[in-house]
Amino acid sequence: MSNKLFREILIIVAGSTPQIITETIQALAQQIPPIYIDELFIVTTSTGRDLIEQKLIREGILAQLCKEWEIKPVKLTKSSFHVITDHAGKPLNDIRTAEENELAGDQLADFLRKHASDPGTRLHCSLAGGRKTMSFYMGTAFQLFARQWDRLYHVIVSSDFEKNSSFFYKPKENRTLTAHFHNGTTKQINTDDAEITLTELPLIYLRDKLTLSGGNVRELVAEGQKTIDSAAMQLPMRVDLSERTVYIGDTLIELPPAQLALYTAFLRLKLGPCKYNSRNYCQDCTVCFVPIVDMSSEPFLESMADDYQSIYGGDPLKREEQLGKWQKSLDASNMRQQISKVNKVLKEEIQDETLHPFYLISSLKKYGGSRYGIRVEKSKIQIVGGEC
Repeated sequence: MSNKLFREILIIVAGSTPQIITETIQALAQQIPPIYIDELFIVTTSTGRDLIEQKLIREGILAQLCKEWEIKPVKLTKSSFHVITDHAGKPLNDIRTAEENELAGDQLADFLRKHASDPGTRLHCSLAGGRKTMSFYMGTAFQLFARQWDRLYHVIVSSDFEKNSSFFYKPKENRTLTAHFHNGTTKQINTDDAEITLTELPLIYLRDKLTLSGGNVRELVAEGQKTIDSAAMQLPMRVDLSERTVYIGDTLIELPPAQLALYTAFLRLKLGPCKYNSRNYCQDCTVCFVPIVDMSSEPFLESMADDYQSIYGGDPLKREEQLGKWQKSLDASNMRQQISKVNKVLKEEIQDETLHPFYLISSLKKYGGSRYGIRVEKSKIQIVGGEC
């Protein structure tokens, strides 16, 4: 019975140099411990596919590599190829225009997202082949979708052997090849001198840090940037009910007890059950915003009263006294006035006006009436001194 944790999947971007495939397979097999590939996928053009099939399958170079170095056989079939297509689904024979490059990037991102969704696999991705834009898109897609256990590589081959049409891997026994140079000269080279270096590339894994729904690469990157900007801009906030204080970053804000209870009630809406609980970031979501009528409802007032009691050291008499006042007087008009008073204090104390949209109680105009809530990310909120 196998003790392997993952099925090892190799995904390679390749163009007119099929060598990058065999070089990567050999380099992985010579790691400590060795990595033997269970499945191979190649993202390429129709021209690249034809060349790879000719060299690696029909000429048997892939099978020779595996046999010579006693590597687990790697199957290369029609399903191993993901050929980039145009808008009509026709395979592209090359990637030259801006539109073709974007199509390639979008399809590569979709392909990688799909294969990164299987928890039983570990992806080994190489960006050494193909055009430079394809390598860039591979790196971008990997950073967006890869899991912590997936790996991204670049394969470096000694300069004399790089792109040599006769060199596909380092053989066990020395062979003499002819190297051709740009200036028209040639020289004899020995395969014993060849070096294949597999470099694992460092990166920041963003998969679990971003909420991505976009279809193409530009949309995905824009979404990711928006999430990062939002998270970086917003300061952590801490509400201490027993001390009657709110800290936004290092800024101390003191609110009267009734207003602090109201503000805290809105923060609790952010921290409560959410229909999109799987999302790591709120971003522009306003599902926790409530209409004014709900703010005068018994559950909302009870929540405020609980925090009011905590503000007064757990005194139940203070709670019941204040709850009674709110039940009699806190109608829609009065509630709007209280929200305005809270926001007035916040505006005076928060000097950086770019932070106001995140921390003030905002109104959202919708059909049937306005809804109210706070836009700050729920991960930035901490409430102490009361029940959350």
